Amino acid sequence: MNEAKKKKTETYVVVSRDGSMSALGAFFVYLISGLFLGVGFWVARNKFAVDLVSDPSLTLFLLWSIEFPVVAIVYSFLRKAPEKCSWSKAVGRSILGLISGAFMNALGAIALGAPVGMQYLPKTIHWSFLMSVFTFLPATAVFGASWTDWHRAFASMKPIGNIEYMIVIPAYGATVGGWFGAWPMPLDWERPWQEWPICVCYGAIGGCIVGQILSLSLMFLFRKHKNLKVA
Repeated sequence: MNEAKKKKTETYVVVSRDGSMSALGAFFVYLISGLFLGVGFWVARNKFAVDLVSDPSLTLFLLWSIEFPVVAIVYSFLRKAPEKCSWSKAVGRSILGLISGAFMNALGAIALGAPVGMQYLPKTIHWSFLMSVFTFLPATAVFGASWTDWHRAFASMKPIGNIEYMIVIPAYGATVGGWFGAWPMPLDWERPWQEWPICVCYGAIGGCIVGQILSLSLMFLFRKHKNLKVA
């Protein structure tokens, strides 16, 4: 009876004492971040009467500025070695991660053919900040400056545990989704949503969502496999 009670408790725990994250906890993290992204779209539409097509710069600014604090706060609670790194320090380094990630995303976009010019600069900057929230920010809050963790999780593609799956797979999903989203840009359909970086932004958001679904699926699959092995 005690064993069954213990197993039931482990099923519903969100974050265990050793810092690991349950699949249920990961789902709630994704749900919270998704809700606030939706809030960003709602604010843009209902308070400023804009969207990604009519005013990409303002809409992207609202999206990343609303999403950033939520992601920074939540993932800072999931930081590695909390006995050595305080929550406030994790939040501080997530701000650095946001800025450095935006810089890297902007350079990558320009290198891959993003338009250059003063009329595109605000769009590129705000898109880069949103991409940084999807890609760099969670990893910076959790890993900090640990090159070993960054290399193992992203370069070697060997994430360990649910928290790292939460970080790596959606980040790759957003990157791949943005790349696929750029495909319609050079086509001569003459649609307003083909302008930089509208379709790329939609592709990145869609790719991030697909990555979250995939990571949750893997968490449940690995948990079921682990339970079968224990049995």
